[in-house]
Amino acid sequence: MTDSTDSTEPAVGAPERRPGGRTARVRAQVLDAVRAELAEVGHEGLTVEGVAARAGVHRTTVYRRWRDVGGLLVDVIAAAGEMDWQPPDTGSLRGDLTALNREIQESLVVRPSFAVALMAASFHSEQAARAQTRLWADRYAQCEILVERAVARGELPVRGARDARGARGATELDARSLLIAATAPVYHQVVLLRADPDPRLPERAAAAAVLAAAAGAFSVPRTEGA
Repeated sequence: MTDSTDSTEPAVGAPERRPGGRTARVRAQVLDAVRAELAEVGHEGLTVEGVAARAGVHRTTVYRRWRDVGGLLVDVIAAAGEMDWQPPDTGSLRGDLTALNREIQESLVVRPSFAVALMAASFHSEQAARAQTRLWADRYAQCEILVERAVARGELPVRGARDARGARGATELDARSLLIAATAPVYHQVVLLRADPDPRLPERAAAAAVLAAAAGAFSVPRTEGA
């Protein structure tokens, strides 16, 4: 592969405005081709020429808009962030985390797995790594509503709750740490250990995280003024 994926600035990111008409169709065709190529041949085999051929567009069209493989990866990650995805809402934190873990496990074990291929690509491209970090941060922020709903339902300690003497609590719940603890076992099992998926793991990991949260494992010092 001759295309550079590590230039100082990405060729493209999340577009300032969503293109319409032919431009939108071409973008959709090209990004679909990137996903398919990445899942089938991995980052090492991903080329502008291969993407253009699969998308049915001239390679100069791809070079003009995305410049190189790094630009293609950044835009395909940006497109993932544009999806109208909503966190699960089952009525309980354990149920929500279990459903989330099942979604994650499904995306990792499907063959070919675009999610795994994209993670691998991020280790070879600084552009893709930065874009993926932003996407993960956005997804975790989006999923914090699961923890907020659990607090509102009384499943978890309330932030800043007063004790029996009326004293204000000194800690609050770190929602992101809870989410990471709940989902990490799935990634560890499937991606790191490359083990066969365990259909019981999504629920077990969720239950363990909920129990830990109820015991105060994710409590952090309360921010002044909160």
